[in-house]
Amino acid sequence: MPAVSKGDGMRGLAVFISDIRNCKSKEAEIKRINKELANIRSKFKGDKALDGYSKKKYVCKLLFIFLLGHDIDFGHMEAVNLLSSNKYTEKQIGYLFISVLVNSNSELIRLINNAIKNDLASRNPTFMCLALHCIANVGSREMGEAFAADIPRILVAGDSMDSVKQSAALCLLRLYKASPDLVPMGEWTARVVHLLNDQHMGVVTAAVSLITCLCKKNPDDFKTCISLAVSRLSRIVSSASTDLQDYTYYFVPAPWLSVKLLRLLQCYPPPEDAAVKGRLVECLETVLNKAQEPPKSKKVQHSNAKNAILFETISLIIHYDSEPNLLVRACNQLGQFLQHRETNLRYLALESMCMLASSEFSHEAVKTHIDTVINALKTERDVSVRQRAADLLYAMCDRSNAKQIVSEMLRYLETADYAIREEIVLKVAILAEKYAVDYSWYVDTILNLIRIAGDYVSEEVWYRVLQIVTNRDDVQGYAAKTVFEALQAPACHENMVKVGGYILGEFGNLIAGDPRSSPPVQFSLLHSKFHLCSVATRALLLSTYIKFINLFPETKATIQGVLRAGSQLRNADVELQQRAVEYLTLSSVASTDVLATVLEEMPPFPERESSILAKLKRKKGPGAGSALDDGRRDPSSNDINGGVEPTPSTVSTPSPSADLLGLRAAPPPAAPPAPASAGNLLVDVFSDGPPAQPSLGPTPEQAFLSELEPPAPESPMALLADPAPAADPGPEDIGPPIPEADELLNKFVCKNNGVLFENQLLQIGVKSEFRQNLGRMYLFYGNKTSVQFQNFSPTVVHPGDLQTQLAVQTKRVAAQVDGGAQVQQVLNIECLRDFLTPPLLSVRFRYGGAPQSLTLKLPVTINKFFQPTEMAAQDFFQRWKQLSLPLQEAQKIFKANHPMDAEVTKAKLLGFGSALLDNVDPNPENFVGAGIIQTKALQVGCLLRLEPNAQAQMYRLTLRTSKEPVSRHLCELLAQQF
Repeated sequence: MPAVSKGDGMRGLAVFISDIRNCKSKEAEIKRINKELANIRSKFKGDKALDGYSKKKYVCKLLFIFLLGHDIDFGHMEAVNLLSSNKYTEKQIGYLFISVLVNSNSELIRLINNAIKNDLASRNPTFMCLALHCIANVGSREMGEAFAADIPRILVAGDSMDSVKQSAALCLLRLYKASPDLVPMGEWTARVVHLLNDQHMGVVTAAVSLITCLCKKNPDDFKTCISLAVSRLSRIVSSASTDLQDYTYYFVPAPWLSVKLLRLLQCYPPPEDAAVKGRLVECLETVLNKAQEPPKSKKVQHSNAKNAILFETISLIIHYDSEPNLLVRACNQLGQFLQHRETNLRYLALESMCMLASSEFSHEAVKTHIDTVINALKTERDVSVRQRAADLLYAMCDRSNAKQIVSEMLRYLETADYAIREEIVLKVAILAEKYAVDYSWYVDTILNLIRIAGDYVSEEVWYRVLQIVTNRDDVQGYAAKTVFEALQAPACHENMVKVGGYILGEFGNLIAGDPRSSPPVQFSLLHSKFHLCSVATRALLLSTYIKFINLFPETKATIQGVLRAGSQLRNADVELQQRAVEYLTLSSVASTDVLATVLEEMPPFPERESSILAKLKRKKGPGAGSALDDGRRDPSSNDINGGVEPTPSTVSTPSPSADLLGLRAAPPPAAPPAPASAGNLLVDVFSDGPPAQPSLGPTPEQAFLSELEPPAPESPMALLADPAPAADPGPEDIGPPIPEADELLNKFVCKNNGVLFENQLLQIGVKSEFRQNLGRMYLFYGNKTSVQFQNFSPTVVHPGDLQTQLAVQTKRVAAQVDGGAQVQQVLNIECLRDFLTPPLLSVRFRYGGAPQSLTLKLPVTINKFFQPTEMAAQDFFQRWKQLSLPLQEAQKIFKANHPMDAEVTKAKLLGFGSALLDNVDPNPENFVGAGIIQTKALQVGCLLRLEPNAQAQMYRLTLRTSKEPVSRHLCELLAQQF
């Protein structure tokens, strides 16, 4: 950069800044600024032309005033004029003013773009750098469109100076982050990779930042960077601090570049070339060896730079997860940091060990530090470090140490920070269920949770314990006894009352033989808590009381007296009043046999994945990683809820501060279905909804529909069963759809079967069927490689408000897909009301150790729920006139994109879902159709008319429906098919 000569100093600016600093009050400062603004405005508007120095000085003053917090509404044109100056200082001030004050919507952008274009073409490296800096600082889409094609050429040009290449790489990175679609991938991508061999370390550093960002979206285009990155990393790691003097930071050679190279390598699986892989392993071993050497300086900057490289090296070792020796060495190195006096190092060590705990090679090594981690949980002052210690305990837990870890976490829970109590509760609940050696220990643990932190025990936790107790005959008696004793405490949390009410209502008869827990004592104990509880809990207790009448007839008179009390029959809450009235009537008029049938014991719940896992994942937030997805397997682990014992390939050990079990199970619904009959009377224990209408015998058409509907609850309290894993509540944790997602979706608008997506790794096929407002879709995932996919997880996500418009119930698929194999996933779909955006399908898996992900648009569009409707010409035209409001009609005239074949057009219209009506349109060349879109909420009638003009190769499409958004959306969908 040119040196600033003595004559470039601006005395007027220095005097103005001095005056501002000497102001005694805010009013004096404003007065001085207003005076200066008036002077500058008069100079700019004066007849006398200002020279470059004066313009620069006044523009500088305006910039200073703006930085003080005052608005500037003039001077922009003078700053633009400075860009055409040949003096560096004037051009620099012009670019600085524009970078700070000019926004992307300014009318001057075109003039600025022209000046930038001239500087980029000047081949003056100083001017080119100034122009590139301005593009990066403004970063508007208009600038991106103007220069996105020029900057890559400057970057890879052979005659570009090193400083220009460096600026061009960082400028291109800025534009790519702002507008990825504007940066074209072309021949320059292969040439930019070779910048990793550049002699200038600054160019290499900038190039690595750019390549790391680009390769995340286009990994295949930059695959050649692996060997070059390893080569460059090897040269840095093996060099002495004197070899790279200009880039050595406190005796550490090129620490920033080393970290960037290690991060770049984490974008790819381990190198396939044995020589490259061997060289990389040698580099990683060298870094671990250097960490053991005594420090060359006592200054904190030296240790920070050294540790930054070390932790990034450990992250790469964990990412590859293929070198047992390196994984164990990394664990031992982190173990030394667990007792370091520096808090940040302890935090980072705990976080990295969480990821190591998920590897089968290093899990045992991590477990050796359990005492140190427990001590950190107890004694650390920083809450974030304690939280990481809890994460690590959770990650290292297995059957051998489960009791110790759960015990320590329960003890810590009594004094834990309020911000992390709910998360600790969820972790304890999961570990207690996953590694329970006997069911009594599990029940004791959950009741302890409720006692210690009842406010933080979510519905998912106590739903789950009830489900497990119901499914296990051998624990029911113990659970009833334990919960009865827990309810005797003077201060009893409401969640304990809920659990006690349910368990005693179902299994209280198992402890009724003991005089200390006789039926009247059980009832009195529960009823003593009644007046302290919320409406939902009181409703549950009323259901328990009617159960008691069936279990213990001797309590009938007492309970009827409670139900008959005015406080119940005339309760202000409609739910409580209705229950009291219905339960009183049921107990009075029903015979003993009928009562026993209606109030029979709950059958076992269907075995489903625990919703506590999904709750914990949501608690960790969208930024959580996927360490759990590549977790190690524990063959001895099995669910305690009475289901089939999983094989080693179906149970994973949860991981740390990240994904914490990637199960997409939704929580139990807040308001489950109301009872459909007296035989199902207690289904609505927590429901606020109206009773459902009894169902008549199914028609043949309904037979298909009943197959697609989720099964109704089989018995009272069935709401406690976890629903099948469903879509995530929001798309915040998935990437955007792939660029060709819309094109792939359009292929399925008029057909139901075919290949949705295919690349060199994966093929996704679709087969679907729709009737009325329901549908069933089969997705076929084929592994086209010879390598097994790990942690295969396809997920359906509802963007925006789609969850209220479309219900999609998914079934889980195997987490591993063998090479050349295919797995099938079934989706049951229900259209609740009309929708405009399709759901998203996010597919994530690991291939060769590297994470892979893609997001597609699921081929579910509103026309799939078309019911073809036949009608006569008179009826069609009558209905056509009724739908004559401007908002009810959508029309589009467009050019044909495909050959205009009448048979093909007819087939597409039939595939779209409407019925084709013959002899309706006076012109036999035209096509007329009718149909009804079936949704759960309402039906939308639809009429369409397609007029082809073969001579002009044009179509006119007109659609009329009873809902405006549907008309426009159907018109857009259908127009894209011709």
